[in-house]
Amino acid sequence: MSNGLTRRDCLAATGAGALALGFGLRPALAADTVRQGYQTNMWGMPTYYLLRSGHLEKHGIKFEEFAVPSGNQTMQQMVARQVDLGTYAGPSLAIGADRGGLVAIAMIEYVGKTARVMARKDLGITKVEQLRGRKVANQTGSSTGNIFVDQIAPKAGLKKGDYEEIRMNVDDMVAAMAAKTVDAMANVEPYNAIAEANGLAVTIAEYSDFDHMPVYMAATPEFVDKNPQAVVNYLKAWIEVGNDFKSNPGKVADVIYSFYTSKGYTMSKDTFSKALARVEVQPSWPSDTESYLQKQAEILLKQKKLKAIPDWKKVMRTEFLKQAQA
Repeated sequence: MSNGLTRRDCLAATGAGALALGFGLRPALAADTVRQGYQTNMWGMPTYYLLRSGHLEKHGIKFEEFAVPSGNQTMQQMVARQVDLGTYAGPSLAIGADRGGLVAIAMIEYVGKTARVMARKDLGITKVEQLRGRKVANQTGSSTGNIFVDQIAPKAGLKKGDYEEIRMNVDDMVAAMAAKTVDAMANVEPYNAIAEANGLAVTIAEYSDFDHMPVYMAATPEFVDKNPQAVVNYLKAWIEVGNDFKSNPGKVADVIYSFYTSKGYTMSKDTFSKALARVEVQPSWPSDTESYLQKQAEILLKQKKLKAIPDWKKVMRTEFLKQAQA
């Protein structure tokens, strides 16, 4: 395998995640201090950039950061009230709202282009339906995991049991592909780009063909109710981050690339830049947000992953972004 990719290379940020997972209860922090959760895959990297950009400090916001491999783990921390803010896709937001009354303060980014179903190159697999009887690495409970199981696989005629779901974190999957302990993976950037660049895997499905996958900044209701002005100032920083992604992508890429190289990845800057370009950062409230979340919740309810469909008028706290944009 090229570039000397090892298991260590593929366990990106698990050290950071282990430190951040600290599941013991933490004392309440002062106003204008946020406990920020984020995932160490590409979906969480705009948040990582936010924390390194200086924009929060400029708006008087202090923070503690909590890094984990996947957004559904951030959601679980928030349900347990160990983290105040965190990003994840619609399915995890619906589950968090159902289980913990979590709310959303903005749509932050579209990440449908960052998620793919990839098969080992040596197997010659070209279609999802060829995964019948195969071992598929999947982060169970994550938004990518749910969309694969509930939408992508069924469209290819595969139901649970037709393939063997191997549960693992997204940052373990490339190592599993290299070791040939799995045949395919439902994964996100930068892990897909790494597997592709090293000749390990080929793409057999793009999530963007099924779902444009908006990612929301969620919050605990207690935090937004106690700190409304801090939420507005926080979102002002996000608007500036969105501008950086558009006007200064090289600076953004340098900051985020350094995160992955510091965790032991051997990934070329070109490979990384292509992966990052699949993230579309644009803090907003798209007009189709409620209908999109309703569709995701109906799928989850049918799969008995929700007790009830949340009240989206209560979940979507649109007032804060409007004030930040004023």
